Amino acid sequence: MSQPPRDVREMSLYDLFASEVQSHLQTLDAGLLRLERDPSDTGVIEPMMRAAHSIKGAARIVDLDGLVELAHAMEDCLVAVQAGRRQLGPADLDRLFRCVDVLGEVSRLDEAASQRWQREQRDSQRALAQALSAGAGDPPPAAAGAPRESAPAPVVPEEPAPDVERGRDPLRVDSGRFNQILALTSEARVMGLGLHGLVQGFQGYRAELQGLFGQAQAVSSEVRQRQEGLLDRYQQQLQALEAYERRLLGVCQGLLDEVLGVRMRPLRDAVQGFPRLVRDLARGLDKDAMLQVDGADTLIDREVLARLESPLNHLLRNAVDHGLETPAERRALGKPECGQIRLEARHVAGRLQVSLHDDGRGLDLERIRAAVIARRLSPAPVAAELSPAELLEFLLLPGFSLKETVTELSGRGVGLDVVADAIRALDGEVRLETRPGLGFSTHLLVPVSRSIVRALIVDIAGEAYALPVNRIERVLRLDPAEVHSLEGKAFFLLGEDRLGLVAAHQLLELDGAPPSGDLAVLVIGGGDRRYGLVVDRLRGEQGLALKPLDEIFGKLRSVIAGALLDDGSPVLLLDVADLLTGIERLLGEGRLRQVQSGAALDSRRVKRILVVDDSLTVREMERKLLEGQGYQVEVAVDGMDGWNAVRAGEFDMLLSDIDMPRMNGIELVELVRRDPRLHALPVMIVSYKDRPEDRLKGMQAGADYYLTKGSFHDDALITAVQDLIGAP
Repeated sequence: MSQPPRDVREMSLYDLFASEVQSHLQTLDAGLLRLERDPSDTGVIEPMMRAAHSIKGAARIVDLDGLVELAHAMEDCLVAVQAGRRQLGPADLDRLFRCVDVLGEVSRLDEAASQRWQREQRDSQRALAQALSAGAGDPPPAAAGAPRESAPAPVVPEEPAPDVERGRDPLRVDSGRFNQILALTSEARVMGLGLHGLVQGFQGYRAELQGLFGQAQAVSSEVRQRQEGLLDRYQQQLQALEAYERRLLGVCQGLLDEVLGVRMRPLRDAVQGFPRLVRDLARGLDKDAMLQVDGADTLIDREVLARLESPLNHLLRNAVDHGLETPAERRALGKPECGQIRLEARHVAGRLQVSLHDDGRGLDLERIRAAVIARRLSPAPVAAELSPAELLEFLLLPGFSLKETVTELSGRGVGLDVVADAIRALDGEVRLETRPGLGFSTHLLVPVSRSIVRALIVDIAGEAYALPVNRIERVLRLDPAEVHSLEGKAFFLLGEDRLGLVAAHQLLELDGAPPSGDLAVLVIGGGDRRYGLVVDRLRGEQGLALKPLDEIFGKLRSVIAGALLDDGSPVLLLDVADLLTGIERLLGEGRLRQVQSGAALDSRRVKRILVVDDSLTVREMERKLLEGQGYQVEVAVDGMDGWNAVRAGEFDMLLSDIDMPRMNGIELVELVRRDPRLHALPVMIVSYKDRPEDRLKGMQAGADYYLTKGSFHDDALITAVQDLIGAP
């Protein structure tokens, strides 16, 4: 099992800088590779610009001015491309790739060596930055130590665009309109179910009328005949209403089935180009390979299918490049010269399983173990005890690659983490298997559809919520005597495992308390991330037609979509992955002890400050400065994370950057000022932007103080904090 990375509190600023650069290199490399294949793919520009901007800021903190110039030139180049003022040619891409190589080389040096490198290579790096800014002529000579391009890489087919219909579909329906049709269909079904309640009511009236007529036997025969006639007509109308109900429900269900049928596509629509891809890749690498597809008729939601295409493409490239041997090597091993790759799809327990198998060399588990130890991802004694499954999990970490050489296909640090991220975004999971010398398998488990989900309906703080059934391991009831406490945290025993307990209302930041008596518990997660989620009440299972939330709400934490229950009431479908992250956050903050009492514990002894900055180096430097003065500091990685954190906790001050993904600092300050509970919270903006108009924008948003990051090397930050909120 993988061990957590080093605590950032124990790392020096330079270590933080190096770690941050390595993380951003993944974004830059992946983006450049996509731009090299498709210059029109401008969607990758924005994250690359943010990566370059963050590297620039981090390099300034550790006084690596050469890298500041290099990152600044990259950022300017990407800004020009995004604005349409510049097109990237082969020479530009070569320079950008060389910049990435240089950044990677420096980030792997220790602090003293990096300063020495800067003194020795300053002129070379300045020339590279100037050439990138100029955007003309041949690339400058490679910097000392930077990798040089070798022989031309094999020409391989470009990855197919994941959401292209390739002209086969004569009727195109955009996803927004389709979602609206599906929502209306779901509402029609709910209305049909509502009619059933009316029918039942009429049936009750009929029984009451029959009773009244039975009491009227003593009246005249004429009245009895009129009563019987009335009852007959009532019965006929009721039968007609029941027949109408059955037809309406049948039509609604048929409409729902047909709409979903339009949504479904066979696997072959996404993979028909893969056999040619495998052939061409293999020939470019002097190999021989063929792809076999099983289950090509398996139906999959078109959104899921489109988002599977890129991960499958990546896995195929890995299989050809990493997995399969050359014909000569296979002959020597007694294998057929042509390598075999099998792609298969099938439905398993309500989910889709897509597996990719190759009959290549497999993976050397001991080599993975050695890499884990070398990269300090796990102490040697712990790594020595890791099982094969646990070792393979490291392959899903960003930047973890066993490839030693840089090729067109691999080796730039973009590995299976790309696949894992894409599958997790589908609310799925990745499982790896290897047979050394015999082959490697990857299993992708994803929902069959993103439109219909089988869900468990529960009550939390008096409101209905839904969770996907396939993400719940089991449902159970716990006697209060079965709940134990250790270091203030609640847990219970499930077999031989000890699982932590957290109240769902606390996780969703709702008012409420755990119910008295037996606890209704949902076991979610897997492996060492299994927890018990305490809810108020279990309602039962329903099939829900999901309705995406309006874009005005953005990404709501812990929520996937909305839906209507059979009784017509709205319900939110919860994101189990977000719930697990929230549980771990509560665990890290030591707040899971609130589960049993439901009381908010306030154990603060000092003033609390929330630091929001997307640069790991900057926010940890700020944290260390403030904690050194005695303040208690929490951190958030971007504006949205900061907004969630400031609403969930109690802070004496907010300190925020401006340029951040998902939500920038100006938007964060504006939200704080509009919130009735937070509007008086002292806010300081800390940014590299020091123009008067930037300061004015920050102050107009509601900031109490505007400080430039150039003041980090003196006492200006501490003085400003003390001016706003006083001493700790």
